[in-house]
Amino acid sequence: MLEDLRALPEGCIVVLHTCAHNPSGVDPTQEEWKQICEVVKERNLLPVFDSAYQGFVSGDTDLDGWSAQYFASQGVNLLITQSFAKIFGIYNERCGNLIVVCNTSQEQMHVFSQLKAIIRPMYSNPPNHGARIVASILNNPALCEEWNDQLKAVAERILRARQLLLSKLKELGTPGDWAHITNQCGMFTFTGLNAKQVQILKQKYHIYMLPSGRINMCGITPQNVDYVTKAFDHVVRNA
Repeated sequence: MLEDLRALPEGCIVVLHTCAHNPSGVDPTQEEWKQICEVVKERNLLPVFDSAYQGFVSGDTDLDGWSAQYFASQGVNLLITQSFAKIFGIYNERCGNLIVVCNTSQEQMHVFSQLKAIIRPMYSNPPNHGARIVASILNNPALCEEWNDQLKAVAERILRARQLLLSKLKELGTPGDWAHITNQCGMFTFTGLNAKQVQILKQKYHIYMLPSGRINMCGITPQNVDYVTKAFDHVVRNA
């Protein structure tokens, strides 16, 4: 990744996921983020942080948002596209933020002017229902605490699903090393299944996933994990 970033022309825009990388489930460590930040500064790159799952990894929004906060602390100009669809459960509102971090008031003025020029002919005024929901929660200490508790519960639920899937595959003795299931984080995981195996899962077991083998861990439950892992075991041994 660092090699690819170094090979980019100076001034390029790079999209980075703040946490819970989609689709891989592989996040850099804090030390690795520091290395990425150094290359971004060296090459004068403009990072755009895609932040859709903040809180779904650790249950702590500050910890999950550390990467973007660190880049900003290092004086890096950056953009953050923050979605509230997932972490507030308001998919139908398509609500979020665009945050632009500038180093000077002059830059801020120029960016604000450009954003207004883009917004005016595109949608002019966004729906405010989702924004009001989010603002009401974040500005009410009791509601905010409840929301943080629910985020933590979701993160723990995803982690349990990962642990459950791994343990059941180990019980079956399914060929291969499945440690990546718990090494990865967030909602999504690359299972390691290939396109042929995925097709058999679809046709024989009615288990659906992308041809890349990427699954949503929230689909794994104590009620279906035995069925899913036996299906995985079958296709790994026979396809």
